[in-house]
Amino acid sequence: MTTTHCTTRNSSHHVSSSTNPFAFLTSASGLGDIDWLSANWAAIDWASVDWSAIDWASLYAPQNVAPQHAATPGRTAPNWTAPDWRAASAGREIEIFRIVEGQPGKQWKALFEATKSAYLAWYRSGDVSQRPSLTEAQAQLAAHMPELVPTYRKLVELTGNNHDAARFLTMWNLPAFAPACSQIAFADPAPTLIRNYDYSPDLWERTIYTSAFRGKKVTGTGDCLWGLLDGMNESGLAVSLTFGGRPGSGEGFAIPIVIRYLLETASTLGQAREILARIPVAMSYNVTVIDRSGESFTAFVAPGQPAEFSDHPAVTNHHGVIPEFPEKAARFRSVERLEHLDGLLSEHREAENTFDEFLEKPLFSTEYSTGFGTLYSVMYRPTEGVAEYRWRGQHWRITHDDDAASRTIVL
Repeated sequence: MTTTHCTTRNSSHHVSSSTNPFAFLTSASGLGDIDWLSANWAAIDWASVDWSAIDWASLYAPQNVAPQHAATPGRTAPNWTAPDWRAASAGREIEIFRIVEGQPGKQWKALFEATKSAYLAWYRSGDVSQRPSLTEAQAQLAAHMPELVPTYRKLVELTGNNHDAARFLTMWNLPAFAPACSQIAFADPAPTLIRNYDYSPDLWERTIYTSAFRGKKVTGTGDCLWGLLDGMNESGLAVSLTFGGRPGSGEGFAIPIVIRYLLETASTLGQAREILARIPVAMSYNVTVIDRSGESFTAFVAPGQPAEFSDHPAVTNHHGVIPEFPEKAARFRSVERLEHLDGLLSEHREAENTFDEFLEKPLFSTEYSTGFGTLYSVMYRPTEGVAEYRWRGQHWRITHDDDAASRTIVL
């Protein structure tokens, strides 16, 4: 498939870091206009939900809101025009935000202010007795990921020392969530990791985040404000995740903070393996890691059990050759997608040709209304410091050294 460069649909949304590198995060067309609070979070069991039965349009229908307000000095007038939430999501325009900030500062604070109501409503949903105390959550972060504690403290300060935000940002015992995905690793001609991320567009943070919290540049797809769904670092390591197919949850960290920790602290497969073997996670995931040597592994991690490692370079949304939970695997066509990836491997295709396949069925999905639509495809070349995000007919080349920006894509 031939792709063209993704053009910015509104030139005012492409912002140089030399002017105002975070204004796009608080613009009227940004994340703050999404009416996340209308979702009935408490009614959704993310770990075992039948995705095909959810009426996403009803869950995310906006509340009644006031007419458009006049702008006040220094603020953009909010855009109260209600979108057609019952329209098909395929063909929907989505704005993605590029954050470039070595240490948490104005850009991160703008993201927090735009999304805090949604994240904290989700955090307080379900069985709130399962949420930890602040003391417990901070103790777990310090015990398992002490290198992240200085950054965590900066983030909490930027929230105004918000108590629930401080608990949320540890990502210890968050509510469960389970995206579907496909991913594959290649050694030649250069270490490469390719993945699709399949989920609901209404639950996507829509950020691509470059940071240097500990001095080493890390670039990846943001989630939970400072976690990552996938990414690469300056040491030549790339990581991505898929849901592991096992329902249920337990005591542990949400996977985005684990991906962040891997990229902040690990440079080699050996270091990544040690981390995944010791950090408790709250749900089952497949985590694929490749380093600058071209060697790779996939770790199956789940609450209450040791990590299991495989050198097979392709993975989708189940564990083992025969899925543990066939109904889950069938719902996400996990076996079909893995067989397709294995077929591509047997043809000895180059990474670029394989990347094209990620924009076609069975790897590409348009089931946005059931929480199983492809939100983006990305190919990481970590030794080159390049990530290429693709959508059908569009792409966005990202490096560690880009400026902050935003860009509109079409699903």
